[in-house]
Amino acid sequence: MSTSGTPLRRLTAALGAVLSRYWTVLALVLAWETWVRVRNLNEIVVPAPYSVVSDVVGNPSAYTDALAHTLLNSVVGLSLGMGLGVCCAVAVWSSRLLEGLLTPLMLIMRSVPVVAMIPVIAFVTGYGAAAVTTVTTLVSFFPTFVMVLSGLRSAPAAMTDMFAVLGASRPMVLRRLLLPHAVPRLLVALRLTAPTAVLAAMLAEYLLGRDGLGTLFAEATIFMAPQRAWGGALIATVVSVASFVAARGVEQRYSVLFR
Repeated sequence: MSTSGTPLRRLTAALGAVLSRYWTVLALVLAWETWVRVRNLNEIVVPAPYSVVSDVVGNPSAYTDALAHTLLNSVVGLSLGMGLGVCCAVAVWSSRLLEGLLTPLMLIMRSVPVVAMIPVIAFVTGYGAAAVTTVTTLVSFFPTFVMVLSGLRSAPAAMTDMFAVLGASRPMVLRRLLLPHAVPRLLVALRLTAPTAVLAAMLAEYLLGRDGLGTLFAEATIFMAPQRAWGGALIATVVSVASFVAARGVEQRYSVLFR
């Protein structure tokens, strides 16, 4: 009795936890489904959630290759953007000259919407994976740069003075004090940019790419397949949320080590 009841209780507890946290999403989906059924709307106008999920579950092969391309573009762009952000933050911290040169350029790039930069990106890199990676890199770069630079400049004054008294060089101060102090800010940047990278990759694929969920969405729209288009959007949303949850878990687990 107790052995068979334990898995059931665990499942019930898990479902209760999910419903207590995400009941608004479930209510919205149910309202959407009811509205489509009651109004008897055409699937081309507004597909019902059930038909979208049925297409995803019933035709997984139609989404797997596109999802793999989007994930690859997201991971590569996120890695490059965060790596460049860290390097530029260290460069700006180490040199006032570089700070004067790089900071205005970065602010200008940040103030221009990525969509407005897409024609320039397409002209430089062409259409395809390179353009998608460039867009994702730009989206991931600025938050990382800002957060890491803030961490480098907010080290405790007492620790900085101690390193100065001990005669530590600037590279040693950077390596032993400032970079470890900036790690929690880097994890925050990861949490902020991980879900955005997925959606940025999908947007770039929609406008510039030849593969991925964005291209799948564009083709489904052209050929009047709303279930397939909404299915691609659903998968992108789920992956984006999963990226945020995973990044938050990494932040909560490892930020304690650097306090």
